Amino acid sequence: MPDVLILVGSDSDKSRIEPAFEILTKAGVTYEFHVSSAHRQPDQTAKLIKEAKGLGCKVIIAGAGLSAALPGYAASLTDLPVIGVPFAVGALNGLDALLATVQVPPGVPVATVGVDNAKNAAHLAIRILNRP
Repeated sequence: MPDVLILVGSDSDKSRIEPAFEILTKAGVTYEFHVSSAHRQPDQTAKLIKEAKGLGCKVIIAGAGLSAALPGYAASLTDLPVIGVPFAVGALNGLDALLATVQVPPGVPVATVGVDNAKNAAHLAIRILNRP
């Protein structure tokens, strides 16, 4: 059973989230990684998020660029902690993704790390899991 569900919206985002993999593995934290878009595959993405808790996941890391809908979408569908990783893509080099990830509505909390900072997302997940 994975401790962490890691989601990104497209294959091109995989290299941006991969720095989290090594940190989680080194800490003995298991994870499951999926490419699933809140825009292009909303039903599939919702299913992954809604089933995460039942699979034993305790944290979700969601990375996204541009509109950065994925972290907020995840947080709207679960009571698990969600860590958003904004990606530096597009004309604003990640500023739009950062603002979209931070500015979710009240009651839909997303912990947000810096732009392209998947490493800090992994470290935060480890702390939430209370692992050394």
